[in-house]
Amino acid sequence: MVLESPAGWSDYELIDSGNFEKLERFGKYILIRPEPKALWDRHMSEKEWISLAHTKFTTGAGFSKSGKEDSGTWRNLKKMDEQWMISYKKEKLSIKMRLGLTAFKHVGIFPEQAPNWDYIYSKTKELTLSSKGDAPLKPKVLNLFAYTGAASLAARQAGAEVTHLDSVRQVVTWARENMEQSKLDGIRWVIEDALKFVNREAKRGNQYQGIILDPPAYGHGPDGERWKLDEHLFEMLTGVSKILSPKESYLVVNLYSNGYSSVLAQTLVKEAFPGGKAKSVAEGSESGELLLKDSFGRNLPLSVFVRLSR
Repeated sequence: MVLESPAGWSDYELIDSGNFEKLERFGKYILIRPEPKALWDRHMSEKEWISLAHTKFTTGAGFSKSGKEDSGTWRNLKKMDEQWMISYKKEKLSIKMRLGLTAFKHVGIFPEQAPNWDYIYSKTKELTLSSKGDAPLKPKVLNLFAYTGAASLAARQAGAEVTHLDSVRQVVTWARENMEQSKLDGIRWVIEDALKFVNREAKRGNQYQGIILDPPAYGHGPDGERWKLDEHLFEMLTGVSKILSPKESYLVVNLYSNGYSSVLAQTLVKEAFPGGKAKSVAEGSESGELLLKDSFGRNLPLSVFVRLSR
């Protein structure tokens, strides 16, 4: 099992964690947010947390330790902007993202995903350089449940033709702003139910050289379509297996559900690819966990992933 966390990121830091919360720095601002997986005690005192933080997220009835995302409010402790920018740079990958305080504790980015952005950039770059002709290959990359688009930006900067799909118009607009701030262009924006889109692409015979899949536990499409991870994930992966190119391609699957392990995720991916493809999936895949390491050396695991390269 592979364990990965962001390294050398000047605009992000997990300062401390514990008592079901985390103390994080995003650029010039420090936030306190709920974190159901931070089961241990804080290293620093609550007074120290409050003295450092610019804002703290609280819920009306208290945060559910079961991991349910309750809406709440931000209590500002120091003066800060409602929106601000941060950068992510790793070797030749360089993107910018606008952050903001939302009603569900999120700020527009999941920092533990940085290793996936690195992988997406690297694999896409490999594909662009693998062309045997005079012109470089422009791999087609599909980002499903794409949120504010950091993974889309990584693929686009590496030279891909990117389709960015999310069911929420506001976050697609947010992703477009991130593209413009990163001085990129040409991303195709789709506001649609992800499962419907994948099944339609399969019927049309369309294929992609890269597919990124980061589904929520629960969700709704733009027309009220219901998404439940446990019920629909295998169907989604089966559809994805039909539109991922059998050669010169990659797949990234990321899962946040508390009940999912990397072994389960890898088995799901393997079984979703029919017949003789299963062996090649097992041979060309890796699985593991994405985590954040606080300044006191404690690992906070947040998601599981599977990456397939062939």
